[in-house]
Amino acid sequence: MCTCNYPPVKSQCIHGNHCKAPLEERIKNIEISKRFQRQRQEDLKRLTSPEGIQLRVNRSIQAEGAFAMVKADMTFRRFLTRGNKNVLVETMLLAMAYNIQKLHCKIQAEKLNRHRSPVDNAA
Repeated sequence: MCTCNYPPVKSQCIHGNHCKAPLEERIKNIEISKRFQRQRQEDLKRLTSPEGIQLRVNRSIQAEGAFAMVKADMTFRRFLTRGNKNVLVETMLLAMAYNIQKLHCKIQAEKLNRHRSPVDNAA
């Protein structure tokens, strides 16, 4: 827990010009969750592990390229339906169309069983 009572910093930390209490009586508390910090450390270990780095590399290659291709090449700008179920169906159709187009391009280029990065780490 951190409390801003140090006079030179207090005026920068505590705002509220329309508050009735004077600045000397106001206190600002900052609380840090120990559980959140522990989970954050665990996530950082997973992200910086060799497997985590490999997954992030594959994700950045796959997600950006797919998004750009759907927007630019397939000229997808907006959903044509309304409602969660209909948008989900439209998304699935779009994903299937993208995958079929990707498979077609791989077949044409004769690159069916080649990958940019090793696949054994990506699970």
